[in-house]
Amino acid sequence: MSPTDKPKTVYWMDNKLYLNITNRCSNCCFFCLRNFKRGVAGFNLKLPEEPTFEQITGELAQVLNMRNWSEVVFCGFGEPTERLDLLLMVARWIKLNYNKPLGIRVNTNGHGYVLNPGRDVAGELKAAGVDEVNVGLNAGDKETYWEICKPTFNGAFEAVLDFVQKAKSALEVEVTAVRMPEVDILKAKAVADGLGVKFRVREYIPCFY
Repeated sequence: MSPTDKPKTVYWMDNKLYLNITNRCSNCCFFCLRNFKRGVAGFNLKLPEEPTFEQITGELAQVLNMRNWSEVVFCGFGEPTERLDLLLMVARWIKLNYNKPLGIRVNTNGHGYVLNPGRDVAGELKAAGVDEVNVGLNAGDKETYWEICKPTFNGAFEAVLDFVQKAKSALEVEVTAVRMPEVDILKAKAVADGLGVKFRVREYIPCFY
């Protein structure tokens, strides 16, 4: 990836299309890929500014009907619910402009209700066409969460649990944790089990300088 590569809001891996709609995030996880790389799969995801709806849908229009995508995932170098209204607009646009069966998923840190106070975040996502949320729990307790995810506000771990509890009645929910020495995977799984949602372990790939 050369330094002149234009930053992208739309990228893909295999038959999944990904949307990088913001670089803002309410966490600063020490393991986050954006701390070590400029992008993934040859795409530059470091955005110089917040992209507009027109920019994102313009990039989408070039590739949306390029192949039979199995899924569109809101997942980039930021937290998608930081720009909830834009996320909803783009999800609706996709449903209107892709006439084949297509799942829409949001990969989130679970801070959506704190970032958008007074909003029915899960209900609005569902109404816009989102089918599933993948929630990064990454810890089995608030102390570990604070240590490795470095949130920007207090009560962040509890906010994730609240998000999952509210989302599971409207959307398919999967909770994930990154496998690393600091995380008790069994404890994180127990939290997910207690919430009554699926759990998946993501392998941590260290970045070497």
